[in-house]
Amino acid sequence: MKLAPRDIERFVHAPDPAIVAVLVHGPDEGLVRERAAALVRAVAGTLDDPFRITELSAADLRADPARLTDEAATLSFGGGRRVVRVREAGDSLATAFRALLAQMSPEGGTAALIVAEAADLGARSALRRVFEQAKNAAAIACYHDDARTLADVIDRTLRDHGLTIAPAARAELIARLGGDRQITRSEIEKIALYVGPGAKRIEVEDVRACVGDSAELTLEDVALATAGGDLGALDRALARSFQEGASPVAVMRAVARHLQRLHLVAGLMAAGAAYAQAAGRLQPRVFWKTAARFEAQARAWAPHRLAAALAYLLEVEQACKRTGAAADLLCARALFDIARTAPGHRRRAA
Repeated sequence: MKLAPRDIERFVHAPDPAIVAVLVHGPDEGLVRERAAALVRAVAGTLDDPFRITELSAADLRADPARLTDEAATLSFGGGRRVVRVREAGDSLATAFRALLAQMSPEGGTAALIVAEAADLGARSALRRVFEQAKNAAAIACYHDDARTLADVIDRTLRDHGLTIAPAARAELIARLGGDRQITRSEIEKIALYVGPGAKRIEVEDVRACVGDSAELTLEDVALATAGGDLGALDRALARSFQEGASPVAVMRAVARHLQRLHLVAGLMAAGAAYAQAAGRLQPRVFWKTAARFEAQARAWAPHRLAAALAYLLEVEQACKRTGAAADLLCARALFDIARTAPGHRRRAA
């Protein structure tokens, strides 16, 4: 069965004993890990009891598909239901899970709960269909947080620390967080540690002191790495931007804005203006932490090459919308193409 969003939190903390296996999947890897861990704790009471928890990889089960059924039927040495945690599950395991679920009674449950963790699975995924169609299995989708779910995560996490948060501070924090649940938890924990045990309420000043604008800073890193020709930095920043929930179109537009600013400054300098005079025309002004890199890029790029890069990005964005092709791949290819043609580009770090 496919769990509705409103039922997920209750289920992961108190799973139905008749459920044989749970698939936790989605683009938010942090949330996948968090919900899988909650299921393990709900059944085994911990994450590290070797008598009640067994971890398997997808490769283990591909090598020995019968092991899945064997582990599901194995009793715990000290009593209580066991958990079998399967990492990196994918469609190659669909047949093994279909066989397991077919052997088990929809009402009887098993000696162990199988918790399978997977990346983002499309609607046509064979593994996803197995779990969604079986009465004795559950599929939990983990999507990147939006403003509503972020607010809930913020409130619940701070409540665990005995803290509340001012409405303005909550809005500020939501604006600064990306979509990855694991990063969000880390940032909220950092605020709680910052205010200390004597505090009762988080204010805007606390948020600003602790949390950078994760989504915007990551996109800026992508733009700077692209224009700077730093392939290694681009690879890392682009991966993080997608992990935090940025869409390929949003990433390309962030890079385009950076290139447009460079184009303005480079064009004025080509016409005879000094850098300081040209950069002074920008609104907003260049952030001081990135000023040196921006100036180096503005001096290195020729205006006509920046114009060509901008035209290329626009063409790729239109292709993403028109063809329905894998937008993240088109985006990545375009940015790496531009980075490779950037003045003084550097290969990926080893």
